[in-house]
Amino acid sequence: MVAFTLNGKRVSVATEPDTPLLWAVREHLKLTGTKYGCGAGLCGACTVHVNGKAVKSCQTQLSEVEGARVLTIEGLSTNSSHPLQKAFVAEQVPQCGYCQSGQIMKAAELLAKNPKPSRDQIVAHMNGNICRCGTYNRIVAAVERASKEG
Repeated sequence: MVAFTLNGKRVSVATEPDTPLLWAVREHLKLTGTKYGCGAGLCGACTVHVNGKAVKSCQTQLSEVEGARVLTIEGLSTNSSHPLQKAFVAEQVPQCGYCQSGQIMKAAELLAKNPKPSRDQIVAHMNGNICRCGTYNRIVAAVERASKEG
């Protein structure tokens, strides 16, 4: 049994401690906003926050989050009112939408640390989160918008 706080609520998961956090969140706790992309930590679709740090949940073992605070896209906002979520819609970022939750969670980490990042800082921080549709310019524009309207 591994216990941690998920989106502000204390939870326990009864499974192997080496189970990827991604599967615990999706399969055991039924929060499917966090996506499975590559399974190798290369695409960022599965990005969540652990104690405020963006991590790739497919590469994070459940045992690593014992007692930690985990935040998924569902916990960022219950009604899609987070500035990043609104900016992603306003900038028409989603095409297929598959990478969106990971992109937003990665950007949320940046804005929490640096509320007014430069374009270069945004690009550098978002490196490693892949968008197969290629909407990178829109993603950067959305992060810039959220930092201004935040």
